[in-house]
Amino acid sequence: MTDDTRKDAPPRDAHSGAAVPAPDAPAVPAAQGAAAQDAASRDAAPADRPRRNFYGRRHGKTLRPSQRGYLEHDLAELRLPGVTSAENPARRPLDPAALFGGRPVWLEIGFGGGEHMVHMAARYPQVGLIGCEPFVNGVAMLLGKIRAAGVQNLAIHPGDVRDLFDVLPSGSVARAFLNYPDPWPKKRHHRRRFVTPEHLLPLARVLAPGAEFRVATDIPDYVRQTLEEVPPAGFRLVVQGGVPWDDWLSTRYEQKALREGRAPHYLTFERL
Repeated sequence: MTDDTRKDAPPRDAHSGAAVPAPDAPAVPAAQGAAAQDAASRDAAPADRPRRNFYGRRHGKTLRPSQRGYLEHDLAELRLPGVTSAENPARRPLDPAALFGGRPVWLEIGFGGGEHMVHMAARYPQVGLIGCEPFVNGVAMLLGKIRAAGVQNLAIHPGDVRDLFDVLPSGSVARAFLNYPDPWPKKRHHRRRFVTPEHLLPLARVLAPGAEFRVATDIPDYVRQTLEEVPPAGFRLVVQGGVPWDDWLSTRYEQKALREGRAPHYLTFERL
């Protein structure tokens, strides 16, 4: 979780939380071929699989009437179907390319208030973006930004990104973003950070060879752990430092970090 949701939300990463889908959510056609079979057999997750949560509470401040309206009227159309066990108990693999008309698919893990995701969607209309975020306030903010910007190349999973990993075919994602994840500052909580094998290995599986994985954080120890744990999961470090990407949008949380004297750090990895 990022930016403008940080005050209301717990940990900034909040990239998960299993949202219960509408019972009449439309089914998504399963991907075909060996890659889909591989995804289905290797990634089907038992319903009782224990998971270490890396997010906190899912609600913050009381939603404004307009935000409640976005959730009521806009989310159903933008929600990615077939992700949760409730609507896809067989864990059939999705076909994200078909969802976006064959366009390359990018994934944002924890979109916070949604400004980065909408910025990318507007800048790259030739790409389809999927965003995962369990924090209800963040989802509502994203929906408002989508409506204002008029972008149409997005889909939302308002829940646990690991549920999405379970049903994405291998190599189906061309780029992934992890912007200002929850730092979990206490040492005993470091295994809750996203940059652990529990999360990185499924991410590596769904990323295509050569795909880019971007991480932005203002926490030095998160940089340390990212550099230690991402490469062994099947990635190569391309660049790191304090210079942002050319297409980067400085988010509200980043501006807050700068005001408080914390320096942003940007890391780019390539999927091997």
